[in-house]
Amino acid sequence: MNWFARFLRPVQDAAAVLDARQEQLLADWRQSSDVDLRRSHYRSRYVVIDVEASSGDAHTARLLAVAAVAVIDGQIAFRDAWQLLLPEVEPGAASPSVGVTEAPAEVPAEVPMVEGLLSFLGFVGKAPVVAYNARFVRRVLKRALAEYLGVRLRLPWLDMAWILPDLFREVDAGPERLDAWLEHFGIASIKRHDALSDAFATAQLLQIAVAHAASKGFETPASLRELEKARRHLHQSA
Repeated sequence: MNWFARFLRPVQDAAAVLDARQEQLLADWRQSSDVDLRRSHYRSRYVVIDVEASSGDAHTARLLAVAAVAVIDGQIAFRDAWQLLLPEVEPGAASPSVGVTEAPAEVPAEVPMVEGLLSFLGFVGKAPVVAYNARFVRRVLKRALAEYLGVRLRLPWLDMAWILPDLFREVDAGPERLDAWLEHFGIASIKRHDALSDAFATAQLLQIAVAHAASKGFETPASLRELEKARRHLHQSA
């Protein structure tokens, strides 16, 4: 295949060869229904995601870990958590303690990337996904999903780094300062820069954000997306 043919090759052509079971899992995810973003926060399932990567450059960073925590009907679902730890992660990082009452489902480190990412898609479904500094998280994940599964991830994303400053304008925290938000709301981060711990902390910020947003008339995931979009537009126009 020459370079031009490779350039035109659709992203659905995964680098990895999937077996029949994996193909079926992927087809099931692709065919699952989109989520109605106009439903109330308190009738929605959000999935809060964080990653660990080999560097801060999202274009080249290698994915080391992914963690996800569900927020269902406004409540953190402690039994609805997921993480993938890849073999490069130090053994000591494989047993995070985030104060949950039930151990999260965990994919063993020896499980190949393909199986882990299929499990990730099965956990997330088509839910709106939330992250702090979502651009970095999204790029690292999208690159891994495209490389191993041929998936172009097009889920609705929400970035708390943009939403929080608009909802809480009295708080003096820069857009990159997750620690400042955690301190302001008295949220203890069990282990910063651990994907599951940071996802759990961000899920608590989401709970605070949706409660405050609802009181101001932003009552759905769609309205939070509009809020974020407006703030980005304002920032870029300044």
